[in-house]
Amino acid sequence: MRPWADAPATVGREAVSTPSADTKAIMTTPILQVRDLHKSYGRGPNRFDALKGVSFDVFEGESLAIVGKSGSGKSTLMHLLALLDQPTRGSILLGGQETSTLRGAALNRTRNKTFGFVFQQFFLTANASVLDNVVLPMKIAGVGRGERNRRGRAALAELELDAKAKSKAVSLSGGQKQRAVIARALVNNPRVIFADEPTGNLDTATGAVVEDILFTLNRTQGITLIVVTHDEDLAARCDRRIYVRDGLIVNRVEDDEELAA
Repeated sequence: MRPWADAPATVGREAVSTPSADTKAIMTTPILQVRDLHKSYGRGPNRFDALKGVSFDVFEGESLAIVGKSGSGKSTLMHLLALLDQPTRGSILLGGQETSTLRGAALNRTRNKTFGFVFQQFFLTANASVLDNVVLPMKIAGVGRGERNRRGRAALAELELDAKAKSKAVSLSGGQKQRAVIARALVNNPRVIFADEPTGNLDTATGAVVEDILFTLNRTQGITLIVVTHDEDLAARCDRRIYVRDGLIVNRVEDDEELAA
């Protein structure tokens, strides 16, 4: 059982096999299915096509890197996958179910229960305690205070940050802030964690620690990990990589040249 969860994390985990020391099998059950996804902004001569017909699957329990330079469309793609925005055209299936019909409270509930988020910018409330920041997703979900605090403290302990539970977020180092963000991503027992440039604001040594935490959670807990990055070294740690350029999925050779430019 995950110490921060209120029940064993078994739903949707049947396909997860025991990993070897160095590798694990890529899962074969899609958790997300992307079909002919388009996203445009503006109209007429001012229209910008950020995504131009993207299709792929994300498999339960895998780690997937979405790789591209700034402006490639990779962050737009992540926002659509995470149900933070709606496509102009195309569809996203979550667990085989169409997501376009989700609205309002149902959309928020699905996103809050299914996904965890680790962003480069942290998005912590500076003068609130670390624990209050971590339990925020559960507060939004209507979980009672006692249960919130129990699960929040367990998640902080898992990230070796329990001693900072009562400290203000502003007092944390960069690495501690990112660990608090990961704890916050875990408390609702997500099936998927989205990590958008998760080490972008960290020094090399601290970034390596954060990477290890994310990939350990993926490997040992079966949480699907989707990493959005321009960092080839980080991307290389994932089971699979998708390269995005000018709103399209391209092959690696083409995008290697683009990233090197």
